[in-house]
Amino acid sequence: MASRETASQGATATSSEPHIGLGATHQDIDHAASLIAFARRRHRQLAIAALAAAIFALLPLAIQDVYLQNILVLTLMYAALSQSWNILGGYCGQISLGHAIYFGIGAYMSTLLYTHAGVTPWLGMLAGGAFAALVALALGYPFFRLRGHYFTIATIVVAETGLLLVLNWDFAGGAQGVQIPYGPDSWAHLQFARDKLPYIYLALGLAVITWLVTFVIEGSKWGYWWRAVKDNAEAAESLGVVVFRSKMAAAALSAFFTAVGGSFYAAFVSYIDPDSVMGFQFSLLIALPAVLGGIGTLWGPALGALVLIPLTELTRSYFGGSGSGIDLIIYGVLIMVIALARPEGLMSLFGGRPTARRGR
Repeated sequence: MASRETASQGATATSSEPHIGLGATHQDIDHAASLIAFARRRHRQLAIAALAAAIFALLPLAIQDVYLQNILVLTLMYAALSQSWNILGGYCGQISLGHAIYFGIGAYMSTLLYTHAGVTPWLGMLAGGAFAALVALALGYPFFRLRGHYFTIATIVVAETGLLLVLNWDFAGGAQGVQIPYGPDSWAHLQFARDKLPYIYLALGLAVITWLVTFVIEGSKWGYWWRAVKDNAEAAESLGVVVFRSKMAAAALSAFFTAVGGSFYAAFVSYIDPDSVMGFQFSLLIALPAVLGGIGTLWGPALGALVLIPLTELTRSYFGGSGSGIDLIIYGVLIMVIALARPEGLMSLFGGRPTARRGR
């Protein structure tokens, strides 16, 4: 059974240097060879990530158009957000369509702390992420007792409830939202009125950090536990995996990084309201890149965001002005084509199956 293999491999796949004694059997040699191949694959992934990060760091220097720079910021931001969602939905198999609540928590926490108490957005990001993680733990306690689509429905309900609460919260501006006061350009306040480059590099940093965290977890015991839980929770538990605790850890980590992304978005747009940061469309946009790219894979969210976000913005720009919905039709048709042609995600174009199934 796949989950049994996955859980049992978790303790050995993280070993760095296999040792083969003089009396080694064929099984020992095969095991050592698999560990060497695993280590080489991990090193190759790190090299590819370093190259990709370098390309995206140099790309803004060649792009002078503000509109294209804005698309680049959103693409990198959604790559980070979708990678955060992938921790829970992809690796652990808990499909959430309510991540907008964590995104909104991060946006409102950092914004309210800045506007009412003068707290720098950097601390606001950490505060928002920590609070979102606590909310995820509080929600996970009852929700992880639900299975399948019942869990997904519960996440939608709680996100919509959060939206209604903020809509009627006068301290947070209610339906009118909150305007972040403008000041001089400052890294301390994350305000850059005429320059998109700082936001591009901030979004790139967020995407790199979430990728690295996922990379480390993927090769750790926790990563193997999560994939075992996704394949078969009962079999994983019989092998000693603490299923409930594994899900709670995934939820907290996923919520933390999603909230940090919300704090970044609030600083980027300088104005937030409930619909702009907690609407259901955010939950979909956070999950879709991972679904299109390949859920449970290391590169799926980034690849999905690289295709989906420019597609969203460009179709809206070139076909959305008529009011006839042509942009939505084109956008929807292209997503359907990708989903039908590559149901396992765009990562299957490169000959890779979802990482969660490699243990089979």
